Amino acid sequence: MHTHPAPAGRLRTLRGVGVVALLLALALAAWIAAGPWLAVRGIERALERRDASALQRHVDFPRLRANLKAQLDDRLVRAAGEDTAASPLGALALVALGGAGGMAVDTLATPAGIAALLQGHAVWQRARGRTVGGDAWAATEPARPLRGAQLRYQSLSRFTATVEHDDGRRTVFVLRRQGLRWRLVDIRLP
Repeated sequence: MHTHPAPAGRLRTLRGVGVVALLLALALAAWIAAGPWLAVRGIERALERRDASALQRHVDFPRLRANLKAQLDDRLVRAAGEDTAASPLGALALVALGGAGGMAVDTLATPAGIAALLQGHAVWQRARGRTVGGDAWAATEPARPLRGAQLRYQSLSRFTATVEHDDGRRTVFVLRRQGLRWRLVDIRLP
C-alpha cells in the first residue's frame, strides 16, 4: 500500500524548493550586477600581467575595432573641415587617411597588437627608469589605464569606466553585457 506524505510535509518541501529557487535567483542577480566590476578587474589584471589571451576574455575586439574606426573617421572629417571633404581631391585624401588609420586600428586592436603595445610599454618604462622599487633589474611598472576610473552603470546592459586625465580630458571605457558576461566594446577617446 502506498502512503502519501502529510500535507504539512508537502508544504515544507515546497517552501524549501521556493527558498532554494529564491537564493539561486538572488545569487544570479548579484553575479550579473557585479559583472562589470569583475570585468574591469579582469582587464586590469590582464594588463598588469601583460597577458593578451586573458585580456581577450574581457574585450570584444571586433566591436572595439569597429567603434575605434568610426571615431577615427569622424575625427579625420572634423579636422579636415567641410571644404576639404567637399572637394574631390580632399575626399580622396580623407579616404586614404581613413584607410591607413583603419589598418592601424585593425593591427593594434587585437590580442597580438595589445601584447605588442604592452611590450613597448615595458621597454619605455625601463628606459625611463620606472621599475618596481627603482631597481634597474626589477620588473617595470605595469600599464594601468583604468587607475582611478569612475565606474557606473548607464543602463542594465551598459557600464562605463571614465578616466579623467591631468589635463581635464576624459577617456571612457564602455562595457556591454553579452549574456551573463560583460566585455569592453568601445573606448571613447578624449
